Parts: sequence; C-alpha cells; structure tokens
Amino acid sequence: MAEFRVGEDDFEVDGRPVRLLSGALHYFRVHEEQWAHRLRMLRAMGLNCVETYVPWNLHEPSPGGFDDVAAVGRFLDAAREAGLWVIVRPGPYICAEWENGGLPHWLTGPLGSRIRTRDTEFLSAVERWFRVLLPFVVERQIDRGGPVIMVQVENEYGSYGSDAAYLRSLADLLVELGVSVPLFTSDGPDEHMQSGGSIPGVLATANFGSRARESFATLRRHRPKGPLMCAEFWCGWFDHWGAEHTARDAGDAARTLEEILACGASVNLYMAHGGTSFGGWAGANRGGGALHVGPLEADVTSYDYDAPVDEFGRPTEKFWLFRDVLGRFADGPLPDVPQQPAALSAPVAAGLPSFTPLDGVLDALGGPEAEHAVPPSFEELDVDRGLVRYAVTVPGRRGAYELRAQGLRDLAVVYVDGERAGVLTEEEPVLAAQVSGDARVELWAESLGRVNYGPRLGESKGITGGLMHERQFLHGVRARGLRLDAFTAETVAGLPDATPRAGARGLYRGVFEVSGAGDAALELPGWTRGFVWVNGFCLGRYWAVGPQDSLYVPGPVLREGTNEVWVLELDRAADEARVRLT
Repeated sequence: MAEFRVGEDDFEVDGRPVRLLSGALHYFRVHEEQWAHRLRMLRAMGLNCVETYVPWNLHEPSPGGFDDVAAVGRFLDAAREAGLWVIVRPGPYICAEWENGGLPHWLTGPLGSRIRTRDTEFLSAVERWFRVLLPFVVERQIDRGGPVIMVQVENEYGSYGSDAAYLRSLADLLVELGVSVPLFTSDGPDEHMQSGGSIPGVLATANFGSRARESFATLRRHRPKGPLMCAEFWCGWFDHWGAEHTARDAGDAARTLEEILACGASVNLYMAHGGTSFGGWAGANRGGGALHVGPLEADVTSYDYDAPVDEFGRPTEKFWLFRDVLGRFADGPLPDVPQQPAALSAPVAAGLPSFTPLDGVLDALGGPEAEHAVPPSFEELDVDRGLVRYAVTVPGRRGAYELRAQGLRDLAVVYVDGERAGVLTEEEPVLAAQVSGDARVELWAESLGRVNYGPRLGESKGITGGLMHERQFLHGVRARGLRLDAFTAETVAGLPDATPRAGARGLYRGVFEVSGAGDAALELPGWTRGFVWVNGFCLGRYWAVGPQDSLYVPGPVLREGTNEVWVLELDRAADEARVRLT
C-alpha cells in the first residue's frame, strides 16, 4: 500500500517527491498477448508510468450490452507486473482518433448537441457506464496495492465546451464511485482552454508538442501552485487517408522532451506506442480551421503515430534518443531492451477463391430492411461501423434529372438499374449521369469513421439531408444496414459461394499455410477499399488512396498451419483475388 498525492510543488509517493515519466499505450490498440512486451519496451525507454484511455463504445456497443470491460483490469495488472504506475483516462469522451471520440453511436445519435453537458440523459448514461467500469480501476488504485495513481476528469474539455457544472458532476461521480487517487484535467496551453476545461481543486495539466516553457507559463498563470505536467507531449502525429504520411524529426522531439524535463515537469509521451485501430474503430477529423467545418479527414487504420515504439513494437531512432534523455532522470540503470517479437518466417501469398457478392452478404448478415419516408441515418439503423444500402425507385413519367444525396456522410457507391453509375461523396453529392423516371437506384453508403474531435463530434452518418431528384425529395426509401461485427466465423461459414465477375464487390475468402508464425504486414495489391479479417480477427480498413499501403497482422493472430483470410471489398476488387503477407 502507498499514498500518491499532489503536493505544493511535486507529485509525492508516501511524502517523497517523484517525477512522472509516463507514456501513452492504449490496451485496445495492442493485441492482448503483446501487452507485456510493449509495456517492457516502455520501461526500457526509461518510463515509470503508462497512460491509457478507455473507449466506452468498444465496451458497450449496445445499451446495456457490455463487452469484456474486464480487459481494463487485466491491462492494469499487466502494467503492475511490468513495474509501471498507471494513469487512467476513462472519458466518457477520449478523442484518441477513435470512432466518435469513444462515445457510443446509440447515445450521440438521439442526444445530438446535448452530449458532454450537464444534460440529465447524458449524465445518467455516463453514470450507468462508470458503475460498470470503475470497479476495475478502483480496486487497483495505489492505496489498495495497485498501480493506478491518477484518474482524468473528461478529456480536453476546454477545446469543446464551457459547462463547469458538467465537469464538477463528473468529478463528484468519480469520487462517489470510489476513486481516491488524485483527479486531473488536461487541456491545450491556451487561456480559454485551461479555464474552460479545468475545475477548482483538481490538478490542471497542459497538452502540447513544442514551446514547453511558453506552455507551462500559461499553465502557471492559470494555476500558480501544484506540480507541472505535460499530460500529452505530442512526439509524433497521426495520418489521414488520401494525405501525406506525417513524421516528426526524432532529434527535434528529443530536444523538446529535454526542455519539458528542464522545467522540472512531469511528462506523458503521446504516443509512446500507438498500435493499431483494429476492427474499423479509427475515427475522423474535420478540416476548416478552428471551427472544424471543412471536409472529413478519415484516420487511417495504423496508429503508429511516428512513436518511439513503432506499430510492430520495434524501437525507432526516437526511442534511443528518448532513452538517453529519460535515463538521466531514472533512479538507477534502465532495463535492457526486450527481444523483439518473432516476425513471419517467410512471405506467403493467399488466393481467395471463395466469393459472395455484396448483395448476398447483406442478405445473410444485414439487419432488417424496411421502407422509410426519408433515408434513415446509420444511428437510426443501429450501425456503428459498416455500411447501409439505400434503395428507391424514381417515380415514372418524368425526364432525366440530376440525383443528389443531400448531406451525405461519407461516401456512397451508386448503382442505377443494376449498373455501377459512380461514387458520391460529401463534397460531390450529385451523380454525374442524370437519372430518368422508373429507374431503380441503390446507394451503398459507407461511414469512414465518426468525427472524434471538435464541434462536429457525434454527427450522424448516412444520407442525412434526403435523396433528391432535381428539386424534389424522393420518399419511400428502403434501407438496410450491415455492421462489421456481423462477420464472425460462424456467420461467414454459412455464406453461399458464387462465381465473381472481374472486379466484383463482395466478400472474398481463402486459406494459406504458415510455418513460422509471427508479426506480418498484409498487402492488397489492386484492391480498392474495404476491410480484412485473419482467422476472424478484423485488422481494419484498407484503402488504395494511401498513405497506408499494408495492414499490421499481430503474430498471435496467426497460427502454425492453416489460416483463413476474408477480404470485404466495397468498390472494385483486384483483377487477381489474392493477398500477400510479408
């Protein structure tokens, strides 16, 4: 048992000043069998603490339908075994470039702008969730012999809202449910962010990637006393589909880390090890400056983040430079860097001879189809990650006019009378070819990830403004959703086989043999956009627009001997239905 407290100038353990040298590692972005290795890598880099978010939507995909919340406890136990303290950031909002910022679609859909406020319906849902989650945290606090030393109140709230009553309600709820370690808030180093996101009596920290002295000066003007901490030192950054890969010079990052520590501050590297947004859980951002009203910028599957420990768990140049800096503040010699996990012994090519067209997949695995007056949103159809098919017959006795998917989020492949007619996006919602009366139109709409940051957080997906022919709304739209979690070994085994046409959309399946299983990269030459599963484990989204050109396959997912791979292509398949593992 020990006591961790926030002193006048320092963090303290049993009255002894300590500096927190922490690194972010999200348990949900790392295969559980690799937690121990990644945590040892953090320890070897010179860290004494690990920080993690908790994504609500991952653990409660439907109201009251909780899924493996105990994973939080198992991760905290693994961190303790690795000799690390833990900072827990339970949300309810986490950002994290994660779908919907971690908030459940079934909550943000009906509540809209009432999320992240004192609204009683929102707070009631948070309380129900926290009553399930927090026992796994509370029983592992440092004053009970566990590794948990701090718990965050909300997350960067000053970048979003100003409801101090909401923040106070959350802080009181955490204490009521047994949190006895110090609470803290974290916000950008701007006066309005610090004032909007912090509350009296709770430690305020700052998040930034550069200009440490300037940022801490702002924090000191807001909070004259208490230990200084950069709760997110952005030592790398994330990527968007269709954009250039982002990287930060390792030497520049190391110099900023030195500056933070020279200020006498504690630090949390964001990210120390980013991992992967498996399962299609990657979120999205909006461009357009401070108002975030610009085009959707969908996050790639990899969350490598240009972190010191890369997606495969390997040390980078940044790792070695950080280890040198952090080692100067360690209590003793740093542990040896652990041996790296085994890599796939030899490249493997896998043909995908089994095929089910997308219509057939939807028929077998989709939700119920119904006719609606106007196109329903993904939220109304209870689709978190996946797609929706909208179908309508244009009324007859009319000429050819433009077809518009008003308020489309985010993308739709369009078929007119069974023939592919084009792809619509939010920026280009009008079909190139005009559509005549009596035509049957199908729009296969995809969510590319819900916004995870800014005022557009929680926005709905699908055709949100109606389907229009010339200036007239089309009513009587049939809709049917297909969720990613409908793809299981049992359901996929029951799908019928068909002969694919060249480039046909649908689910392709095949097997491959492995001798010497280990970490691998899965390549999809010639494929356009969709999702991949290996042995029933969803690796995430692929997309030919880049910059990500392969998907990380954790070694524990593969097995010696026969393995199975599924590729769900949503637009145009490769001419040769095969994938490569290297």
